[in-house]
Amino acid sequence: MNSYRLVLADDHIILRDGIKHMIHEKPDLEVVGEAPNGLELLRLLNRQEADMVLLDISMPGMRGLEAARKIRSSHPEIKIIILTMHKKRSYIRNALAAGVDGYLLKEAATGDELFEAILCVRKGGRYISKSLSGELTSEMITFYQGGKETHKEVLTTREKEVLKLVAEGKESKEIADLLFISVYTVNNHRANIIRKLKMKKTAELVKYAIQEGYISEEGYSSDDYS
Repeated sequence: MNSYRLVLADDHIILRDGIKHMIHEKPDLEVVGEAPNGLELLRLLNRQEADMVLLDISMPGMRGLEAARKIRSSHPEIKIIILTMHKKRSYIRNALAAGVDGYLLKEAATGDELFEAILCVRKGGRYISKSLSGELTSEMITFYQGGKETHKEVLTTREKEVLKLVAEGKESKEIADLLFISVYTVNNHRANIIRKLKMKKTAELVKYAIQEGYISEEGYSSDDYS
């Protein structure tokens, strides 16, 4: 019997080691790769066959939800379980909209619930941490996984890059230098982002960037962008 192949993506090596140790106790499960961020994860999946990814949201470089969207597009056969400390409904909603199959809190991944989630998703089901069961009904899960959670137009890859840098507090000249484009082009992208998202205030753009997983919530205060 072939082992079910899992990849772990988290920037905390201690957590990866703990999860890996638990998984190795199951004869039908095998950890075939590890990655500290989304970019390394995508490179790994291009050379290593996998059945499932256990994926953190908050990682440096490419964050978890962006990586989940790319995996869903390039490797639709791979199951994805988000493994995170984030309990807010907005994170669950955005993860489901990104196409993940499960959402498990790290605090619940130290016991039997980890394997319950893996088995459920492996069989084609959806799994939400038991402690979050009151956050979303089954109808809401179906709704969000259908990508109907927002009326906003989809941003292009370049617009996402510009939005990320804007949310990080970069000025147009800095963004132009970092992306090797003109200030005029940066301003055009900013105008398109504002039009598509129907947001004008920087605080709104920052909140959206956090919710979509482009930047980390840590270090940002709503007072900074009021």
